[in-house]
Amino acid sequence: MDNNNNKNTFIAIALMLGVWIAFTVLFPPTQAPPPVEQPSAAQESTSSATSQQAQVAVSSTPAAMVIPVVSVEEEELTIRTELFTAVMTNIGARLKSFELNRYRVENRDDSDLIKMIDVSFPEQASLRLSGVNGLLLSPDAPYSMPADSEVVLSGTDSRALVFSTRTNDGLLLEKVLTFHGNSYVIDVDIKVSNPGQVASRGGLELSLVQFIDDTDSEGSSAFSNSYSFTGGATLINDEVETASLDDLKESAVSFGKTAVWSAYESKYFISALVPLNDSLDKVRIQRRDTFVENVLSLPFTTLNPGMSQDYSFMAYFGPRDKSILENANHQLSRAVDFGFFRVISDPLLWFLNEIYNYTNNYGIAIILLTILIKALFWPLTHKSYASMKAMQKLQPEIQKIREKFKNDRTRQGQETMTLYKQNRVNPMSGCLPMLIQIPVFFALYRVLYEAIELRHADFIFWLTDLSAKDPYYITPVVMGVTMFIQQKMTPSTMDPTQQKIFLMMPVIFTALFLSFPSGLVIYWLINNLLTIAQQYYIHKKYT
Repeated sequence: MDNNNNKNTFIAIALMLGVWIAFTVLFPPTQAPPPVEQPSAAQESTSSATSQQAQVAVSSTPAAMVIPVVSVEEEELTIRTELFTAVMTNIGARLKSFELNRYRVENRDDSDLIKMIDVSFPEQASLRLSGVNGLLLSPDAPYSMPADSEVVLSGTDSRALVFSTRTNDGLLLEKVLTFHGNSYVIDVDIKVSNPGQVASRGGLELSLVQFIDDTDSEGSSAFSNSYSFTGGATLINDEVETASLDDLKESAVSFGKTAVWSAYESKYFISALVPLNDSLDKVRIQRRDTFVENVLSLPFTTLNPGMSQDYSFMAYFGPRDKSILENANHQLSRAVDFGFFRVISDPLLWFLNEIYNYTNNYGIAIILLTILIKALFWPLTHKSYASMKAMQKLQPEIQKIREKFKNDRTRQGQETMTLYKQNRVNPMSGCLPMLIQIPVFFALYRVLYEAIELRHADFIFWLTDLSAKDPYYITPVVMGVTMFIQQKMTPSTMDPTQQKIFLMMPVIFTALFLSFPSGLVIYWLINNLLTIAQQYYIHKKYT
C-alpha cells in the first residue's frame, strides 16, 4: 500500500471516530443495559464437557440472537487407525470419507483401497443430523470442532471428538463421535440443551447418506454395483427386511421404533446405524437421484428452559464379516443373512473358518469341507446309487411287463411293484437321499458365493482369488468333464432319448460356471470327483 492510500485510510478512520463520539454525546442511552444472566447448571455442565475440545459462545442476550463462535469456512479433521482412515468436516459435523486400510479394490498390493464413503462436498457426507418439526437445525450448519487436524489411534486407544453448534432457535447441540483404534464401530452421542428462557419443541433425524456412483467401472467404492444385492436393509421383528436400489427407485420403505438397526449394504461391505437407549422413533430408507438415505427419526421432544436431552447410536462402517459383526454386537451379524438356508449356512461358514485356522488356505479348507460333507452323506448316497443299480438290472423285466400289459396301465403298475418287492428294491430310495442333500448344497453355495472370507483369498497357482472366476476357465472345463463322466457312470432307467437330453447338462453347467467364483467351482469339482470314486466302488461291488 502506498503513502496516499495510508493517508486516506487514516482520514477515513478519524472521520468515523468523530461521528461515533458526536452521536454518543448528542444521543445518550436512556436506560442501563440489562444485567448479565448467570449461566444455568445445564450450561455449566455443557461448558465443562466441551472446554477441552471446542468452545461455543454462551451469551446473556436472548437465545435467538446468539451467534455461535464457529468457522463458516470448511475445515477437516482426519482420523487414522490401523483399520481405516476417516475424514470429518465441520460443515454439519459429517463423515466425508471412510477408507478401509485392509481391503483393496483388486487383489494387488498397488490397488486402491476400498472407500466406504468418498464425496467431494460436505452436503453429500454421511451421519447427517437435521432438525424437524420445529427444531431449527440445518444439516449443513457449521460446528466448532477439535483443534487437531489429525487424530491417530492405535490398539485399544479411543478418542471422543466433540462438535458443537447453536440451532437457529438458540439450542445448544453437541455431536460427539468416539473413534476406536481397533474397531470399525463409531459411537455417536447427541445432546441437545436449552439454555434459553423459552421452551422448544421438535425432533431430530440422523441419516446414513450413501452416494451411488454408477460410473465407477473400477469398483473402488465398497458399494459398486455388482450381480449381488446392493441396497437398504433393516433388522425388525427378527427378520432382515431389504430394499434393492431398483425397489427404492419405486418408493421409500419405512419401519417403526422396533427396528434394531438399519443399514446400506453390498455383497461384502456394510454401513449401519444402531439406535440405543430408546433413541429411535422410526426408520425411513429412501433414494434421491444418486443417493440412498437411511433416515433414523429421533423421538419428538419438548425442552423446557434449563433442560437437555441425550440420544445414543452406534455406527459401523466396514466389512460384512460375520465374526467382526458379532464382536460389534447388537445383532449386526444378522446382516450376513443366507436367507432360508441360514440354519445350515451359518454352521458351514463356522466350520469352513475353523478348518482355515489350521490350514491357512481357504482353497484347502473348501476341499476338506467338501470331503467331510461327502463322508457325512456317504451312507445315503451309497444306498441311492445301489438302488439305481438294482433298478437298472431289472429294466429287461420291467420292459417285458410294459409290453405284456401295454393296454392296462393299472395292471402294469401292479406287476412292476410286485417285481420290485420280490427283488427288495425300493424305487424311492434312489431319490430321497438326493433330495436330502439339496438344502445342504444350496446352503454351501450361498456361503461360498457371499462369504467375504473368500474375497481375494489365494489358493494355488493361477487361482489367486477364490471369490473371482477362474481367469483361464480351467477349473470350470475340468468340472464339466467330471460331470459328464459322472453322468455316464450313473445307473439310469431313462430311455435313450431322455439320456441324450440329460447329457446336455454338463455343457449347460460348464457355461454357467465359467463366471462363478472359483471357490464354488472347486467345491463342485471335488464333489464330482468323490462321486465318481463312489460310483466306481458301487459298480465293482454290484457287478
